[in-house]
Amino acid sequence: MNVQAVAGRIAFYALVAVIVVFSIFPFYYAIVTSFATGTGLFEVNYWPRQFNLANYETVLSGRTFPRNIFNSIFIATMTVVFALFLAVTASYALARVRFRGRGLLLMTILAVSMFPQIAVLAGLFELIRFLGLFNTPWALILSYTIFTLPFTVWVLTTFMRDLPVEIEEAAIVDGATPWVIITRVFLPLLWPALVTTGLLAFIGAWNEFLFALTFTSSETTRTTPVAIAMLSGASQQEIPWGPIMAASVIVTVPLVILVLIFQRKIVAGLTAGGVKG
Repeated sequence: MNVQAVAGRIAFYALVAVIVVFSIFPFYYAIVTSFATGTGLFEVNYWPRQFNLANYETVLSGRTFPRNIFNSIFIATMTVVFALFLAVTASYALARVRFRGRGLLLMTILAVSMFPQIAVLAGLFELIRFLGLFNTPWALILSYTIFTLPFTVWVLTTFMRDLPVEIEEAAIVDGATPWVIITRVFLPLLWPALVTTGLLAFIGAWNEFLFALTFTSSETTRTTPVAIAMLSGASQQEIPWGPIMAASVIVTVPLVILVLIFQRKIVAGLTAGGVKG
């Protein structure tokens, strides 16, 4: 191995190390700060000097924060369920059924994702009030599903197109209906794509703030991002940085665990385009 190749490899790993540190350090520092109390919150420490759980006790013993966590779990889970169900059925029609205007419909679905949240906030707010969903979890589930569908439909349609036609033809010969083909034939082959899109949809719903702030008004219906924002005091001196950091760690750890558990499926879903026959 020549000197140029060694230098290139060293530069590559150095760049990877910088990117990893830049990405992980904010979360690591939040963990360190979450164990600090009093004046220790304002001291620059890169290693926890104490493991004081007072901030975590303050957050978890609060009146509504455990309920806010449950709200986030319920809303994010239901968003994934509805989005994947609609996306799987829609992707089958868009990938396997030939009909006029299919390309236009795909472009329309993609165009929906181009609108920023603030652009449709007023109209969506009026729709939610008209449906009587304001200040309920279903208001957020509806809005999150609408904004999640374009991504899930596009990803699953791409995967569905790449699946071998012979598998579908064999199922049709055996008398399978479209629903049986979707559930019994295609779903087992779509697991990498389902895990990838489902996890990204869950993370998006878990972290969303604007809709959660607008469509809920009571403490018991808020999600964790809004609950953390509401922990702030009226002035800079009153902001409880310790509990805020502890709450941020609490709501981030589940996402990290999910990504670590499904990392192989995520990589397969992002890199593979289907099944080669």
